[in-house]
Amino acid sequence: MDGAAATTRARKPVVLYPSPGMGHLVSMIELGKVFAARGLAVTVVVVDPPYGNTGATGPFLAGVSAANPAITFHRLPKVEVPPVASKHHEMLTFEVTRLSNPSLRDFLARASPVVLIIDFFCNAALDVADELGVPAYMFYTSGGEILAFFLYLPVVHAQTTVNFGEMGEELVHAPGIPSFPATHSVLPLMERDDPAYAEFLKASTDLYRIQGFLVNTFCSLEPRAIETMAAGSCTPPGVPTPPVYCIGPLIKSEEVGENRSEECLAWLDTQPNGSVVFLCFGSIGLFSAEQIKEVAAGLEASGQRFLWVVRSPPSDDPAKKFDKPPEPDLDALLPKGFLERTKGRGLVVKSWAPQRDVLAHAAVGGFVTHCGWNSVLESIMAGVPMLAWPLYAEQRMNRVFLEKEMRLAVAVEGYDVGEGTVKAEEVAAKVRWLMESYGGRALLERTLAAMRQAKAALRAGGESEVTLARLVESWREAGSA
Repeated sequence: MDGAAATTRARKPVVLYPSPGMGHLVSMIELGKVFAARGLAVTVVVVDPPYGNTGATGPFLAGVSAANPAITFHRLPKVEVPPVASKHHEMLTFEVTRLSNPSLRDFLARASPVVLIIDFFCNAALDVADELGVPAYMFYTSGGEILAFFLYLPVVHAQTTVNFGEMGEELVHAPGIPSFPATHSVLPLMERDDPAYAEFLKASTDLYRIQGFLVNTFCSLEPRAIETMAAGSCTPPGVPTPPVYCIGPLIKSEEVGENRSEECLAWLDTQPNGSVVFLCFGSIGLFSAEQIKEVAAGLEASGQRFLWVVRSPPSDDPAKKFDKPPEPDLDALLPKGFLERTKGRGLVVKSWAPQRDVLAHAAVGGFVTHCGWNSVLESIMAGVPMLAWPLYAEQRMNRVFLEKEMRLAVAVEGYDVGEGTVKAEEVAAKVRWLMESYGGRALLERTLAAMRQAKAALRAGGESEVTLARLVESWREAGSA
């Protein structure tokens, strides 16, 4: 009897709680796989987004469960979200997790987890964790420098009454990170009277309530930010900084998404090593029809080999804002004759490509990226140098940090001017620079050095592996106590 009870106690789960959206879910599942491989029972709480196709995750989750028996899923009941007084979709995300708290509380009370691990947008769950006495950690998926900024945001808020949106190119300063133009802050922070600003400010203040941050980075990639947070310099005076655990880089262990990998990879097999520029802009990165034509003209003029993922332009219909875009009509979107003229040295694929596998292919020598953190880490792990073309969320800040601090990317010019259209001449010039110049070669060498550091961090005895092992052991002891 006692032995059975001890076994039951030892299997108290670690509960992971990502906010709605496939990107958040995939990152948290990768963390869950790491925990499961180290002998922890893992339950991932799934909350459906209030928009788009909520059934899309079903087959994916079934596949994960089949391949990883130690990971289970618990889907919270869908909540009805009233209209929000903000144009920023992050507001909806905060609202969904807040409205899900009663269902989350019921589940956690039954599951009795050893720890709860949330992401940035699930801060409402801290109230439930506090009520039930469950230690709450955060898996921070956007890198150490972004975390340092959000820890400091309440200080910035108290120091000034000026909107970021009114500051233009004036620099925002925060400890441990490069100063960046106010225009490059995340959009919900631009207007103080927008409800989304208040939500981000509360989420930033709630960071101080966390037991510790599991950050998807490695210390040698962002040493200044990590050291500055550890010194307590990013929080208001008298407010202690929770421990920061660098456990990355965690990237997808296999591709998820449409099963259309063969065409891309077979084509890459026919190309010389290090010769292809890969252009891909994330799962929700969309370009206007005009911008697509400029990119095409630039790639053609560059003379370089390329693999380019093209998605349909955004819909003008607000009701379809969160719908999955239709398959792109390449004949309508690309310049007349473009596909014929670039046949052999270029491949255009519709909507999706197996990014992790493409970056890892020997033929790929450059990556034009939107600077989403998962993409950055995949590029570093593959040793592929980056051209930065940020589009949304924290990507403009990432671009500054990548270029000024890590020196692992060079930005295209024009994305932040006027309508944000990058001209064909700039695309051609930067792609040629990346693939042919001395500066491009130096960027490659820095990227390969970062790749070696990343792999060293993950090896047995490496900085991230040791950090993770100690955390897991502490939870295993707590779970069997």
